[in-house]
Formats: sequence, C-alpha cells, structure tokens
Amino acid sequence: MAKLLIFDWDGTLCDSLSRIALCIQCAAEEVGLPPPLEHEAREIVGLGLVEALETLFPGIHMNQILAMRDSYSRHFVEHDREPSPFFEGVANTLEQLKEHGFLLTVATGKSRRGLDRVLKTRKLTDFFHGSRCADETAGKPNPLMLQELLKEFRSFPEDALMVGDTEFDMSMAVNAGVPRVAVSYGAHSIDRLLKYQPLACLEKFADIKNVLFKNII
Repeated sequence: MAKLLIFDWDGTLCDSLSRIALCIQCAAEEVGLPPPLEHEAREIVGLGLVEALETLFPGIHMNQILAMRDSYSRHFVEHDREPSPFFEGVANTLEQLKEHGFLLTVATGKSRRGLDRVLKTRKLTDFFHGSRCADETAGKPNPLMLQELLKEFRSFPEDALMVGDTEFDMSMAVNAGVPRVAVSYGAHSIDRLLKYQPLACLEKFADIKNVLFKNII
C-alpha cells in the first residue's frame, strides 16, 4: 500500500479552475492579447505559468510573458481574497489519511508564493508534509517534482501515489514510474486520463479511501 501520497492542487483538491481561467482572461486583455475562452484557459491549468502561456499564445514574447505573469498574479490575489473552496469531501478525507499515517504532499503548477499564500490563508501551513511548485523545479509533465519528493521522503516509486485531474499529472507520474489515480471532476476529461492507465478514476475525492484501504473505510 502506498505511503507517500502526492496531490495536485487546482482541480484535484481545490475547486479553483473557473477563478484561474477568469484571471488568465483578465490578464490577457490587460496586456493586449486575445482572451482565451474559459474552456481553453482551464485546459492548461496544472502547467507552470510560462508553459501555460506559451501553450495558450503560441509565439508569445518574453516581455509579454512577464507582463502576463504580473497581471495574472495581481488579479488572482484580488479574486482569491476568499480562497476557492476544496471539493466536497477533500478536507475530511485528508484529515483521515493523515491520521492513518500517510505522508501527504503536493505537486502543483502554482508558484511557491502562490501555494504558501493559500496554505497560510487556509491555516494549513504545517498540514502537508512536503510540496513542490513549478517555479522551484521542472514543471509538469517532467518527472522531477515527483523524483525530488521521492528522494526527500526516501520512498520508492511503487510506494507512492500521484493523484491528479490532468494529463500533465498522469504523464508526470508515468515518467517517474509512480502509480496514479485520476479524478474525473477537474480540468481534463476521463477519456484523456484513462490513456495513462490510472489505478482508478474517482468521481468523488473521498473515494480514494477505497483505493488505499480496499473498502475498509
């Protein structure tokens, strides 16, 4: 049974996709780029911001990326004064998993400053055992995030589990040799996630207990 659990944040734990998409649209309009449609902006959630912008705006120049980054950060902080909620069942399930001795970690496309801010606001600064952010290591789907967490917690890939809502999460796990579980309520559709042969595709976050405990809980 996996002991090191690695969670994506946006779209897996936190119901923040619409807010992220809105802030990308606002930032694009502010710097003179055509705002993407909401579904287009949601598609790139999980990537680091630079990779996300290069995907949304092919050929974008670095000065535009820097302007978009600053504008996006400003809009997101403004809209996120009241943090986006966790998906139903996330908070209670994480508490239960921690009580059962699992190591809980996060691998996210957020910046370190962004993740630390939301953890502080939610009074979760000391809740997770570890985390990696896109601006302090290689972004998804590069496996470096997972490899660093495995090294930090002295875990083998087969003793870990990656949980995410996008192809970027699933591909990163495959690249690191880590088993994976997909959630169906996030950014990418089930059919896209199933290509990476997850152990399960959850309709509700709390169902991860069935995967970990084989229906004991």
